[in-house]
Amino acid sequence: TDEPKCCSVLVLKWADRTDSIAFNCSCHYPPRASRMRSPRSFLAAVSGHLAGRQAPAAPGHHSLPVRTLQTLAQREPVRLKKLSAPDTGILELTLERPEVKNAISWELMTRLRGAIHKIEADATAKVVLVASSGPGVFCAGADLKERRHMSSSHVKEYANSLRSTFSYFEALSIPTIAVIEGAALGGENATLGLPETGLAIIPGAGGTQRLPRITGRSRAKELIFTGRRCDATEAVLMGLANYCVPAGEAYGKALELAREMTKKGPLGVRMAKKAIDQGMEVADMRSALAVEGECYEQLLHTQDRLEGLAAFADKREPVYTGE
Repeated sequence: TDEPKCCSVLVLKWADRTDSIAFNCSCHYPPRASRMRSPRSFLAAVSGHLAGRQAPAAPGHHSLPVRTLQTLAQREPVRLKKLSAPDTGILELTLERPEVKNAISWELMTRLRGAIHKIEADATAKVVLVASSGPGVFCAGADLKERRHMSSSHVKEYANSLRSTFSYFEALSIPTIAVIEGAALGGENATLGLPETGLAIIPGAGGTQRLPRITGRSRAKELIFTGRRCDATEAVLMGLANYCVPAGEAYGKALELAREMTKKGPLGVRMAKKAIDQGMEVADMRSALAVEGECYEQLLHTQDRLEGLAAFADKREPVYTGE
């Protein structure tokens, strides 16, 4: 349309009609359609439904059904938050579907990709904490209720998109820390597992490739073939987790680690992550050492490297700027 982007228009679509609601701003652009409501009349309709009664509709308008109001009130499935000082540089990415144990729907996956893009574009970001807003579960895996209504081609598209989303996440240039309290499927009260073979499928979002690279081929086959869950203690022993802490203390431990990382040179941390990740994917040690050399060379002419040397000589804490 010819309307400026600062005018927000919400379109509500039913089988027999379509209503538009305009939330006017200060641009003084006249409404295009006479059926648009003001924010005041919209809020009146909302209040009427929340009170359990039908609010009077504005002339020429249809009132909003309860199911639409419930949809509008739903929270975003993924929330990205930047912590303030003294934790500047730490980001929290929170899964916000506790009612379905953070099952990964199309919408959650799309929002997750968007959040990853924002993190990568943020030059001030140093560490990401990935957590759940709901108690007792981190993520239940794919949204199987949603998948029941997908065709085979849509399931294939979903799996491909989820696989690429996790690869995109894995390729972030800064460290990520998963804060797992409860189940992480598809501390002491945390369990992890890949139960897909019990559904006659395989872990199709990268699980068959990432797990053996961490635990070894034999242990990965056992976990995937049986679909069994492992507790936090076993996860640490297998290298799936770094720490096992008492229930309720996972976030505190993750924040402690993140704070330690933000004290280090941010460019050095990024290059170290790149050297490790890319070096592990090449065929031999000689190629891996070449990757390390390339990453090291990118730090030779940085201000942070000089600051690190100066701080060491002066016996003081370095002040890194990421330059």
